[in-house]
Amino acid sequence: MYFYQRIKDLREDADLTQTQVAEYLGMKQQQYARYESGVQEIPLHHLVTLARYYNRSLDYLAGLIDIPRKLQ
Repeated sequence: MYFYQRIKDLREDADLTQTQVAEYLGMKQQQYARYESGVQEIPLHHLVTLARYYNRSLDYLAGLIDIPRKLQ
């Protein structure tokens, strides 16, 4: 699974809107939507921020593993 599908699934599971997550990251919703659609790659610092926000490991967010692990 690609990172953009993973971050979309996590957002939807948390019942958040793209606007809410974009505000948390300090950007506009349109920019965040490009990350979720896979049009633009998300910068590592935003991926780290989302890993902390959702309490999931970076390897899970990046799609390297399929079992969600919490941060330790």
